[in-house]
Amino acid sequence: MFPLEEIANRSCPGYWDQPPHTILYNILSGSESRYLNGKLNRDATAHDCPCEQRRAVCLKDPKATCQVASSVLVKTVCFVRSLPSFSQLPSGDQSSLLRHCWVPLFVLGLAQEKIVFEVTDAPNTSILRKILLGPGLAGNEADRPTLAGVHNLRACLHKLWNLDLSPKEYAYLKGALLFNSAVQGLSASSFIEGLQQEAQRALGEVIRLLHPEDAARFSHVLRAASTIQTVSHSLVTELFFKPVIGNANMLHLLPEMLFVQ
Repeated sequence: MFPLEEIANRSCPGYWDQPPHTILYNILSGSESRYLNGKLNRDATAHDCPCEQRRAVCLKDPKATCQVASSVLVKTVCFVRSLPSFSQLPSGDQSSLLRHCWVPLFVLGLAQEKIVFEVTDAPNTSILRKILLGPGLAGNEADRPTLAGVHNLRACLHKLWNLDLSPKEYAYLKGALLFNSAVQGLSASSFIEGLQQEAQRALGEVIRLLHPEDAARFSHVLRAASTIQTVSHSLVTELFFKPVIGNANMLHLLPEMLFVQ
């Protein structure tokens, strides 16, 4: 139903071979700690300011970053589709699970491929444009990515990088997040709960096999997984995919990707 190797072996050739890159990654991973400490001291006041945290941001290089993000999402959906235990579920349950967990799985994909990105201040929307377009624009403005949201996403990535998870650990963790029986409206919730338990059990086994000396690693991995749940769907959609899909609904596009022939 959920054999130990089923999840771990679902990947594209060369998918996991990309090395860490860019100065920003080195800063986040601590290899440039002296630079980071100095910059943090200079920027601490600004970053602690609520106004600073609410500042709207966008990708500094949207073309390149969105292309990479789209690739990660496609690989994520391919991974999900390739699981026999997932394909055995009713199509409605498959759609519900993917719509619910695509952001955590996407974040795991970003971490696994060591993807880094930079943001800059989003262009301000003029007061005149707000008046002319009416209140509908205000709702869109509220969904714009904020500096606080980006900081939270980067913190999640940093935690995963510090754990230095193996491909098998990533695979079983994805399975544990994917098969969530708490999702509303599932018709096979008991079966899905069993799949989640098997994924968690397999994750624990591979952690004990790879890290027999680290008794706390399993709890650290689960704690890192729980922080991923704090990354909002709107942040990921607006930051990485809005420049590509425009006003299309991501939750409508995901099932299309899942069931495409």
